[in-house]
Amino acid sequence: MIRTQISLDANVYRRAQAEARLLGISVAELVRRALVRSLGEQPSPGEKPWMRFSGAISGGPDESANERVDEVVYGRVR
Repeated sequence: MIRTQISLDANVYRRAQAEARLLGISVAELVRRALVRSLGEQPSPGEKPWMRFSGAISGGPDESANERVDEVVYGRVR
């Protein structure tokens, strides 16, 4: 991964922070996802495309759903 630096308007940065917080990801990850989406790039071979959903869903009335997801994905419960 290559490290870079960007400058953002204060308002845009605050909005990015709020969005990243809602998704449970860093601002850097939010920017990476936005660039990939904008550029239309596909994940590299060996990458886990499902990771783009990391942090997309959290909480909710049924916390036991997390265990059911593990059972479906991994064939077992933690």
